[in-house]
Amino acid sequence: MEQFAAFIEKYIRNIQFIRVMDFAEIAIIAVVLYYLMLWIKNTRAWFLMKGVAVILGFFVIATILEMDTILWIAKSVFSIGVTALVIILQPEMRKALEQLGQKKFFSSVFAFESGKPEESQFSDKTIREIVRACVEMGKVKTGALIVVKNKDELTEYERTGIEVDGIVTSQLLINIFEHNTPLHDGAIIVRGSRVTFATCYLPLSDNMELSKDLGTRHRAGVGMSEATDAMVVMVSEETGNISVAYNGKLHRGLGAQQLEEQLRTIQDKPVAEKERRIRKGRSRSEKQD
Repeated sequence: MEQFAAFIEKYIRNIQFIRVMDFAEIAIIAVVLYYLMLWIKNTRAWFLMKGVAVILGFFVIATILEMDTILWIAKSVFSIGVTALVIILQPEMRKALEQLGQKKFFSSVFAFESGKPEESQFSDKTIREIVRACVEMGKVKTGALIVVKNKDELTEYERTGIEVDGIVTSQLLINIFEHNTPLHDGAIIVRGSRVTFATCYLPLSDNMELSKDLGTRHRAGVGMSEATDAMVVMVSEETGNISVAYNGKLHRGLGAQQLEEQLRTIQDKPVAEKERRIRKGRSRSEKQD
């Protein structure tokens, strides 16, 4: 008890020496760390940090077990690894510095909640509109590339496109991908129940097992599903077939019901609501029988 009292007394005595500038330094460091973590989360640096964390964990185990050879190798390649990270993240770092020089940066520092609330799920109506649009575009062989956001941030891909910010409807989707329209080239990104960006560029897949008859649209869709957890819906311009890419796997030749089932797998709905919808579907089928 006496030791605790002595600690409290020492702590109170030290408080007297804290300056106003110390609080200012703490606030500045907190803001810088906040925006650094926000930047990491919204770029591919987030995935790299996960990989770096795994490697660091391995080296901690090596240190505990006194694996001297592995630790020597780690020290030797450390400087090379830091340089490699800078090269890999060069586009993101350049973009961050450009944003730092924008006039609106300082006015946005304290506007943490000024943006629109982000939708974490998309409605059943959104699913029906996407399915209806894909079926209609498939009939007339209009190519389409639709990225449906899941959990991962897609900011770096949205930056390559043009902002749309419109509610998802079959008419809007069909109009965007209509031939010879300004927004038909590239992919659109669906966030929640809104089309946020169009004409976005997606990474191409290097998977050698993909069929040779697949074009750039399908390779981009598979590449996007490999890089993120988004679900990508594609309509072939040559055959009108509907395909879905998710977790690096491509599902081809889907019908309306199959496409709807695929979209529901990433729909962020409560479990109770999903079960209620399944029971409703079963009762409807029993009545038809």
